[in-house]
Amino acid sequence: MVYDLLVVGAGPYGLSIASHAAAAGLNLRVFGRPMASWRDNMPRGMFLKSEPWASNLSDPAGRWRLDVYCAEHGLTARHAKPIPVEAFAEYGLWFARHAVPEVDERTVTRVAAAPGGFTAVTEDGAEVHARTVALAVGVMPFVEVPQALRGLHPALVTHSSHHSDLDRFRGKDVTVIGGGQAALETAALLAEQGTRVRVLARAEQLRWNDVPPPWERPWWQSARSPHSGLGPGWRNWFYAERPGLFRRLPEPTRARIATTALGPAGAWWVRDRVEGVVELLPGHEVTAACAVPGGVRLDTVSRAGALRSLETEHVIAATGFRARCDRLGLLAPELRGTLAALPDGSPEVGRSFESSHPGLFLAGLVTASGFGPAMRFVQGASFTASTLVRGVRRRLGATPAGGTVPAPVDGSRSESPSPVRR
Repeated sequence: MVYDLLVVGAGPYGLSIASHAAAAGLNLRVFGRPMASWRDNMPRGMFLKSEPWASNLSDPAGRWRLDVYCAEHGLTARHAKPIPVEAFAEYGLWFARHAVPEVDERTVTRVAAAPGGFTAVTEDGAEVHARTVALAVGVMPFVEVPQALRGLHPALVTHSSHHSDLDRFRGKDVTVIGGGQAALETAALLAEQGTRVRVLARAEQLRWNDVPPPWERPWWQSARSPHSGLGPGWRNWFYAERPGLFRRLPEPTRARIATTALGPAGAWWVRDRVEGVVELLPGHEVTAACAVPGGVRLDTVSRAGALRSLETEHVIAATGFRARCDRLGLLAPELRGTLAALPDGSPEVGRSFESSHPGLFLAGLVTASGFGPAMRFVQGASFTASTLVRGVRRRLGATPAGGTVPAPVDGSRSESPSPVRR
């Protein structure tokens, strides 16, 4: 059988795409362990940074929202009240049961171009054929660790996303590198379990998000600074609500915003758990690291050029993710090599999230340079799912069943970008 669409990934984006595709009548398969990174790569005790009303997975009818799940399960989904990550993961599983065709939990290990579309190979060697593919692989392929720490043994250095719990660090000395939410919340959890912990960040001063304004407020306050799924203010509203218009901005402008907007900052509700509790070393960058008896020695330099060394038993790099074409390792090399890339190395996508290879669609973090900061959050799943599925339907209408996938119908970058800028 040749499916219309193969969805690779079963996180918020993959499940939302699958829900929209099923409602559109597409013959599809969905592969991946539902909500895997939320269940396996975040320690217990963490909270969702985004507002509950901005954390819905997307189905076309809007029936399976987070607040509906919370109401059914005796939980609270209220503005300015963070949701535990465990509860959000369970919500995703609930969404999958109600809004998505059966998910095949096998891992897809390879996707290659084939006559008429694509061939995917699963972990047990089975082949699946589809006319189009939507990659919604989340953030884990794009883990970013500072150059100075690469090559050290995982017993000494890990990424913040490598931990489903932090129990192994009880009573130890740990240095967390980074100044964003992952670093600060990880540090708070470590301190609360008795770990001696410090945070080392390049920024000279840590940033903290403010408590969001009340949901109900005078109209003139809302007009001046509207709520949005990415925070209050018109700029955030534009990023959250108009990703299609964001994509029309000049590429240098999009690149600048993708790099600087919504930069590293801690949530307001974690601040008191860090300040005065955790040793904070802002304005320091790691220049070298090496194994020493009992742990790791870090050499750092401050903005003023002052050198400092410290020893620690373990380093957790909460240094984010970098989406690049060359990290899409499940794509066959000959397919990956055809992808047009933006200057930052991320894949270039057209207005329907179609890559430069016709029929291959991308979703999530990997599209943030094209569609803006919303693609780094669950907030972006709704726009992505509806827009991508429309693009898949157009592509299927332009592709003869059993034939070779043609070039973009109109030859324009609006549907599928030309293969430029490797």
